[in-house]
Amino acid sequence: MSPLGRPWSLSLIFLLGMGMAPEGINCPSRCSCQYLEVNCTGQHLQEFPVDIPLDTRQLILAANNISYLPAVELSFLADLVYLDCRKNLLGDDLDFTFIGVAKLAYLDLSFNNLTQVTFSTFSHLLSLVVLKISDNPNLVAIEKDAFSNNTWLRHLDVSRTGLTFLDTSTVQDLPNLRLLGLSENLWHCNCSFLDFITWMTESNVHFPDADNITCYTPAGLRALRMPAAEAQLHFSCLTQLSKQDYVFLCLVGFCIFLAGTMAAWLAGICAVIYEVHTSKGEEEEEEEEEEEEDTIKTRTFRGPGSHWFLLSSPLHR
Repeated sequence: MSPLGRPWSLSLIFLLGMGMAPEGINCPSRCSCQYLEVNCTGQHLQEFPVDIPLDTRQLILAANNISYLPAVELSFLADLVYLDCRKNLLGDDLDFTFIGVAKLAYLDLSFNNLTQVTFSTFSHLLSLVVLKISDNPNLVAIEKDAFSNNTWLRHLDVSRTGLTFLDTSTVQDLPNLRLLGLSENLWHCNCSFLDFITWMTESNVHFPDADNITCYTPAGLRALRMPAAEAQLHFSCLTQLSKQDYVFLCLVGFCIFLAGTMAAWLAGICAVIYEVHTSKGEEEEEEEEEEEEDTIKTRTFRGPGSHWFLLSSPLHR
């Protein structure tokens, strides 16, 4: 090799070494690191890994035994856009966990032990596009405004959970929602759920595995698909009355009857008072007339002179 070529080769090796340095520096133990990506899949990790490069964009923690995501450590990864935590042991203590990763667009929390989703769980993820919380059998509640700040959300999956009810406004107010997974849940198809089923049939959202979006309760609608359930609920909820409806109607009827009775009683009292007052006035007028007649008769029969004077005096006045 010529003397001129040797420095060029050394420079090339140096540059390649500098380019490879980030892969070996600050890479968590038992994890593999590539450019802006850390992959710790299936490493039996018990805790959130340390020494994650701060410029990491993609973090994969799938198939481990992690039960807690530290908010402080996550906040150091301000550029994180992709987080895969499926198949772990994450529980219900996720409120304010993602407060420092506002750029996060993809979040997979499926196959965990989530029990509820509140407004504080994902409210700081303003850039979230894909959220997977399926296969959490203990997930039984999603608050009405849980996704009110996630206006960019396009893909939401809540399949195979313990959900029995989902408020219509929870998903109806997501302007960019295009795909919603709802299959194999324990949906309770009562009259309160009718609005949600109607929204499903009228919206432009795609529902994957739609054949498995069925009612679990009541027994009369079990295993019935949502479109068919809508027709049944329209008939039972809008044309038939429950026991509570009959009780309510009886109460309303009794109140109307009581109000009418009271009004009639007051009207009767007013009529009686008016009649008494009127008849009393008439009696007083009759008494006054009788007194005047008696006075005239008394003066008339005093004598001829006085009779002519009393009869003619009014004319001369």
